[in-house]
Amino acid sequence: MFFSPAYAQTAGAAAAPGGFAALLVNVGPLLLLFAAAWFLLIRPQQVRGRQLAAAVAAVKKGDQVVTAGGVVGRVTKVEDRFVELEIAPNTRIRVVKATLAEVTNSLAKPAND
Repeated sequence: MFFSPAYAQTAGAAAAPGGFAALLVNVGPLLLLFAAAWFLLIRPQQVRGRQLAAAVAAVKKGDQVVTAGGVVGRVTKVEDRFVELEIAPNTRIRVVKATLAEVTNSLAKPAND
């Protein structure tokens, strides 16, 4: 044989780092990736969700809304769980309040007027 068994055993043991430094080297990049994902992906979605929930809770008559299905209309009546929308002249539908995806103020004028 070219190498003795004693030399092979000591060479592998000397090269392996141990302790807290090894744990930091192995887990550190994973913690950095999680922190980056938290600040770039998860946190902004939570903030947007809270803002949408507040806007849906404060919806009032005259607001323009968009439902999750893409229906655009103006609010004519607000109840606890339902909202009545006018989607065309003399065409009204009732939708569940939780399906509202966007609420805009009716006082803002369109750009082309």
